[in-house]
Amino acid sequence: MTSYHYFLTYPANLGPISVDELMRKLLIPRKWRHFLRTENQILINGHYLPLNFLVKAGDKIDIYLDHVESEQQTYTASGSLPEVVYEDSDILIIDKPAGQKTHPNLNEKDTALNDCATYLGYSPFIVHRLDMLTNGLLLVAKNPAVVPILNRQLTNKTLHREYLAWVSKSNQLKQSGTISLPIGHDPNDQRKRMVRPDGQKAITHYEIVKECENKALVKLTLETGRTHQIRVHLAALNAPIIGDPLYNPNYQKGEGLQLTAYQLTFMRPFKFESKTVKLKQK
Repeated sequence: MTSYHYFLTYPANLGPISVDELMRKLLIPRKWRHFLRTENQILINGHYLPLNFLVKAGDKIDIYLDHVESEQQTYTASGSLPEVVYEDSDILIIDKPAGQKTHPNLNEKDTALNDCATYLGYSPFIVHRLDMLTNGLLLVAKNPAVVPILNRQLTNKTLHREYLAWVSKSNQLKQSGTISLPIGHDPNDQRKRMVRPDGQKAITHYEIVKECENKALVKLTLETGRTHQIRVHLAALNAPIIGDPLYNPNYQKGEGLQLTAYQLTFMRPFKFESKTVKLKQK
């Protein structure tokens, strides 16, 4: 086990809250809150104080995590460096190229996480995934202390993922809207997913940002994270993504999937600040 120390100052723009509320606001898992309480490892201005003590603007907070467990998967270094878009002490965000897997199966060592292992010198921690054909922003954790916090942000929708896609024009695609269609496996093709009544809940919000003769550029935000969700939902509205070999019936061999994860917004773990990372236009 590795120990982690986080130091932060309670901001002036937030009202006073108890130590217990502070830990919950930071999305610290229950078992870690229990440890911090029983081991007196959360200090306010250098002192351990009761859970109902009010933390106020300017107070200094020390959090010591000595029991962080991790079932870490080892990723072999690929020898290739990723394109780093953002990095801090806890998080690495890269621009994953289209055609590259997020993580390896069996003995593969040319995925995005293998590249991250090359850059970091150790194995990163997976938080979310991108389809192999999708390019754009991929966030990984640099240590296990922030993984459950980022996972809870995915669950409570404070980690927002936004995408841009060029699609075929369709009368079913309005200027903006929400696609709420359940997604499940396609029984006729194990590679594919499809809209089906017994599928998992899937919700995608979209907005058209640009239109050309026979295509439109659409901005999309995921409320759920099903496999191929954006691709299946857009195809269901007769607006398949250009270059989609699985869901676009007019796919031309050699085309690339025109889907980019272009923006990520999240709360920095053990901080009181939101961070937005946007992919630069190429």
